[in-house]
Amino acid sequence: MAIIQWYPGHMAKAIRQVQEKLKLVDIVFELVDARIPESSRNPMIQEVIENKPHLLLLTKADLADPVETKEWLKYYRQHGENAIAIDSRETKIEQVIIRETNKILKEKIQNKADKGIISHEIRAMCIGIPNVGKSTLLNHLLNKKVAITGDKPGVTKKQQWLKSPHGLSLLDTPGILWPKFDDQSIGTKLAFTGAIKENLYANDDVALYGLNIFRNKYPAELLSRYKLNEEELDQNLPELLLSITKKLGMKDDYDRASLRIMLDARKGKLGRFCLDFVGEVVDEDSRN
Repeated sequence: MAIIQWYPGHMAKAIRQVQEKLKLVDIVFELVDARIPESSRNPMIQEVIENKPHLLLLTKADLADPVETKEWLKYYRQHGENAIAIDSRETKIEQVIIRETNKILKEKIQNKADKGIISHEIRAMCIGIPNVGKSTLLNHLLNKKVAITGDKPGVTKKQQWLKSPHGLSLLDTPGILWPKFDDQSIGTKLAFTGAIKENLYANDDVALYGLNIFRNKYPAELLSRYKLNEEELDQNLPELLLSITKKLGMKDDYDRASLRIMLDARKGKLGRFCLDFVGEVVDEDSRN
């Protein structure tokens, strides 16, 4: 499998701007993809925000395995992190985020009040990897379309301040990846879920990786979506991909079928899933 990496110049510039603007905000909203919460956490971002109050938002929760999402929330909270899972389309998400933000900033707000400073505005920075749903969330919080959205990564290229009608002043930032993935499976998971520019990886390599996880964790979805039988599902991965290719009526165009599999997964047509699993992280922590 070829090495997957994507770190264009605007991302390097964006991380510098984050460092510069951090002092201007009260809290950081760190967005991660609920389907790959650990793989979508940028270690550079974690290093930059340091001890700044922050709320971890597991986005696209409506596409993620709900059982695994609960385990991830439990895991993060046990490690002292403020974390919630969100579907940006929910009508009450703003209330949830404001409530959690006020809890985190309770002491700071009280200190201001004790000094006679009554301010209802909270300044927050929204930060995360490409295509994690920052702009979609911002548009929802603002009750209007002001942030550019798109299905492809890298849509937002610059920072912009946006004001919510309910006391939030929000700094939208471009999606930021990091220069090198320590584990290449991270790049593959990011590619499968749509955070990596499509021309930077081989579709079949990434689709085969996803198929392996689905076959082990979510076999019923593959059987149903692609009209497979148990014998076909048990084939080696390349043969399984070819079987799906034929079932889709694409003859031997496995590259096209690979793209279809990834798009089906991203759009929820293969059900709710995760590629990161809490048990694997706990096992790794226990070994270290």
